[in-house]
Amino acid sequence: MKNALLIKEIYLEAFRSIGHVFVKSYFKLFSWFCFASLFIVLYAFIFRVSTGFAFD
Repeated sequence: MKNALLIKEIYLEAFRSIGHVFVKSYFKLFSWFCFASLFIVLYAFIFRVSTGFAFD
């Protein structure tokens, strides 16, 4: 739980001092897209491992 709070604080601190609204919105959208992509990749990997996919 401490790690999750630390990551949240780092995320909030990163966007606190950016300034322009457009740039701030763009980077927030891009970071959420990256987080979603990472979770999709992790899900696909766990699914492949759990179904016995042969990684040759």
